[in-house]
Amino acid sequence: MKIFPAIDIKDKKCVRLIKGDFNNKTEYEISPIDQAGKYRDHGFKNLHIVDLDGALTGKTVNLDIIKEIINKFDLKIEIGGGIRNLESITKYTDVGVEKVILGSAAIKDKNFLKEACEKFPNKIALGLDAKDGYLSVSGWKENSNQLTLDYLKEVNEFGASRLIYTDINRDGMKQSPNFSETEKVAEISNCPVIISGGVSSIDDVKKAKGLKNIEGIIVGKAIYDGDIKLDELAKEIDA
Repeated sequence: MKIFPAIDIKDKKCVRLIKGDFNNKTEYEISPIDQAGKYRDHGFKNLHIVDLDGALTGKTVNLDIIKEIINKFDLKIEIGGGIRNLESITKYTDVGVEKVILGSAAIKDKNFLKEACEKFPNKIALGLDAKDGYLSVSGWKENSNQLTLDYLKEVNEFGASRLIYTDINRDGMKQSPNFSETEKVAEISNCPVIISGGVSSIDDVKKAKGLKNIEGIIVGKAIYDGDIKLDELAKEIDA
């Protein structure tokens, strides 16, 4: 199973939000580039990055940081945050990003998701962020009134290469991921699923390893707050 340490970037800094709330954020002293190097030095090969500036503006605000991380550390990066057009996807793939995560734009416009999957085969990850079973969009500020599983059934044949499922109520809370809902998503998904939101301990990571159609897990706040040590987490990386 792949382990994705997380870096959320806002104003060129590493930050963590509680339930996606920009007014409830923690800033960390270490820069995104130094944090990526720290992950690489511990043996991690994959990285989950969210451009929070991009989520707010719809532009590839931190493209230069992403490019530097890839060039410097040769990490496989999945990037999300305000990616709303093919031009932004092109910019990211051109600098070597492995997977581009489409969230709100894909939920609001299924045709955009389909076109992106066709134009960028094996490069598109679908980000499904849910609250109480319903998908949320626009930085988790709006409820889409779409049930997660119903939406997934509609787009399952489009060709997304990865699905990232986040339970918003768990995100940043360190109360363990919503394994039961994630399993329901993984059961019907045509592509492998990444667990996201609420990882609190190494036990959550070990539990994820036993689930079907799970490609990996994203770990964020628990690393920054010291609840999970990188040496301990690195032992769970699949060779």
